[in-house]
Amino acid sequence: MLRGIAASGRALLNRAGIDVVRHRPIPSHLTRRAHLLSRFGVTVVLDVGANAGQYARELRGIGYRRRIVSFEPLSSAYAALSSLAAADPAWQPVNLALGSATGEAVLNVAGNSWSSSLRPMLDAHLSAAPESEYVGSETVTVERLDAVFGKYVQPDDRVWLKIDTQGHEADVLDGAGVVLDRVDTIQLEMSMVGMYEGELSFLEMYRRLESLGYACVHLEPALVDPHSERLLQLDGYFHRVAPAAGGAPR
Repeated sequence: MLRGIAASGRALLNRAGIDVVRHRPIPSHLTRRAHLLSRFGVTVVLDVGANAGQYARELRGIGYRRRIVSFEPLSSAYAALSSLAAADPAWQPVNLALGSATGEAVLNVAGNSWSSSLRPMLDAHLSAAPESEYVGSETVTVERLDAVFGKYVQPDDRVWLKIDTQGHEADVLDGAGVVLDRVDTIQLEMSMVGMYEGELSFLEMYRRLESLGYACVHLEPALVDPHSERLLQLDGYFHRVAPAAGGAPR
C-alpha cells in the first residue's frame, strides 16, 4: 500500500518536472579523492595495477570524466577490465605490468586476484587476508613507464599516477625516469608492515617521494589486520610542490 502511494506521489512530481531518487552518500575517502582530482585539474589518470577496473569505476562514480589509462598484466583480470572499459571511450585498458626494466616476469596469482604480485607474499599479509594466498603463476610482459608514457599522455596533460602493484610500487617509480617530472600527483599503496618481500616501508616510500619533490596531501587507510586492528596498508596521496625539471611547480 505504502509503495503504491509513494509511486503515485513520484508520478505527480515527475509530471511537474521533478524527479526523486534515492540519496547514496559518497564515502569520505572518495569525496576527498574527487576534491583532489578537481583541485589539481587532472586530465589523465594512469591506473597502474588496475585489476578488473575497480579503481576506474570508483573514479567514474565520483564524477571524474576525463581520460583513464588502466595497466593490468593478469590475463583474467585484464579480460574483465577490457569488458568494462569497452563502453567508455575515455577509458583505455593496457595489458602490461610496469616496472624498472623491460622484459618478462613471473606474476604470482592470488586467490582473490587483486593481491597478485611480482613479489613473494609475507606472512603478515596471509594472516590478515587468507584468501590472498597464491594459487598459481603467469608470465607477463613488463615495460618501463618512461617507454610508454608518450603513447598515453599529451604535452599539456595534468597527470595523476595511481600505483597499486602489491609491493612493486618502488619499481614502477624506478621505471618512470625523467617522465616523473611530468607527473603532478601520485597515489600509491604503502605498507606499515612488510607485506611483500623486498618492498619499501611506509617511511622509506614517504621520504623517497619527498626527495622527488612531492608533498603528502592525504593518507587513506586500506588494509587492517582483523585480529589486532593494526593498520597494515594505506594509500598515500602526494602532489608535486618542488619545481619539475625545467619549470615551476604545477
